[in-house]
Amino acid sequence: MNKVENNSGIIHACYTEATRAGEHFIEDPGISCIISGSMTAFDGTVAHTFLPGDVVLYRKNILARFSKQPANGKPFESVAVLLDQPLLLELSKDFGEKATPRTEKSFNTYHSNELLINYFGSLRLLSHTKNLSPALLQLKKKEAVLLLLQQDPSAAQLLFDFSIPGKIDLEAFMHQHYKFNVSLPQLAYLTGRSLASFKRDFEKIFSLSPNRWIQRRRLQEAYYLINDKKRKPKDVFLEVGFETLSHFSYAFKKQFGLNPSAIGI
Repeated sequence: MNKVENNSGIIHACYTEATRAGEHFIEDPGISCIISGSMTAFDGTVAHTFLPGDVVLYRKNILARFSKQPANGKPFESVAVLLDQPLLLELSKDFGEKATPRTEKSFNTYHSNELLINYFGSLRLLSHTKNLSPALLQLKKKEAVLLLLQQDPSAAQLLFDFSIPGKIDLEAFMHQHYKFNVSLPQLAYLTGRSLASFKRDFEKIFSLSPNRWIQRRRLQEAYYLINDKKRKPKDVFLEVGFETLSHFSYAFKKQFGLNPSAIGI
């Protein structure tokens, strides 16, 4: 049984079966504590693995794909707090923290100390307690930030980054993130462009529309994984960005003239 309880941004997740939690465009920072099981987060470059006792701080404006697995006879369980920009702006003023140069690191990982263990234990209770006052929920979120800064002042680089994405190398970005199932407006935003500019620049670079290039690139990667790495189609289609095996098989045959199961035979 898989269960997620979200109480105004305080989230308790418990999975008794392995799950691929999908791709996310992360708009705001967040802090998550792994209680049991393990979680893998792929940011387009590196697959990060988090284990029980790890506290994970992730920055805003990133793409990430999560998978969560039970382990050692226990379910995957985590508690997280989502941090919105108004709250972080308030804290940055109250505690004299100013926006620092943006870091390109997607995640910071900490091992729980006694303060963090007790804090996330209290969040675990609050996550499924109804009718909590908004003031109390905001106070608990502020507590998360202060505890993390107490342990690592450099975490301010991720927490108090209020910038918006600047214009970046579109070609490099797409080769790194083509597997993520997010909308074109989100991709445009992350590259520092309007949607119209994104499409115009994209076709200048790749000589194809974004949707056509993304599908072709995913299929090329799938062919490589199946033919060269001897992976099975059912183990590949999600990894390269398709949502269903049937759609993947149809697109693959249309592109290469063969069913993916016939490759390498």
